Amino acid sequence: MFANDSTERGQVGIGTLIVFIAMVLVAAIAAGVLINTAGMLQTQAEATGEESTDLVSERIDVTSEVGIVEDTSGADDGALEEIRIGVTGAAGADDIDLNETIIQAVGPEGQENLILSEDDGTSGTGLDHGAGAFGVEKTGDGTLSGPDDAVLRSDNGDFVITLDPKEDPFGAGTGPDAFGEGDEATLDIVSPSGATTQVELIAPDLFTEDGEAVQL
Repeated sequence: MFANDSTERGQVGIGTLIVFIAMVLVAAIAAGVLINTAGMLQTQAEATGEESTDLVSERIDVTSEVGIVEDTSGADDGALEEIRIGVTGAAGADDIDLNETIIQAVGPEGQENLILSEDDGTSGTGLDHGAGAFGVEKTGDGTLSGPDDAVLRSDNGDFVITLDPKEDPFGAGTGPDAFGEGDEATLDIVSPSGATTQVELIAPDLFTEDGEAVQL
């Protein structure tokens, strides 16, 4: 028995319809994959953009680098009593919490990661520093109500980061073992967003007066 023309046309039409439906399904699946991929890429791009912006804007600017010469005679001659780093938030930066800031310090006595001390100062000068830590003072009155006040923001003024030149990695004690004449150190101040500010500390070869402030 031979199929007539109408039967053959019907079979061809059904086959074409099946192929068309398959093509539509494949196109729909491909479109869904493309849409999902585009959404993921957009989300990743936005996150990367925010991170890049934070790395540029959420940065700590250094305004001064000063050392206070030990105000004694004898064993401590040529040594520093304190290292003071003036800091402020970069232009356009949001609040920068110094409690979450890390100072990666490299000095004559090796390398050390320093975090903000949690001890309240008793001399009216803010937070005390010690081994493995740095202190913070407010510019002006020098006092802080506590670690929670150590936040760089537009309405909170600038701060001074204080470092102990007798503690690692700057020095290994008093006298000639403390950070002093001719010594060098490098600080990487890393904000909570990961933005890094590098500071080079280079002490003068000769201190001329006890108690003086010298540029580092």
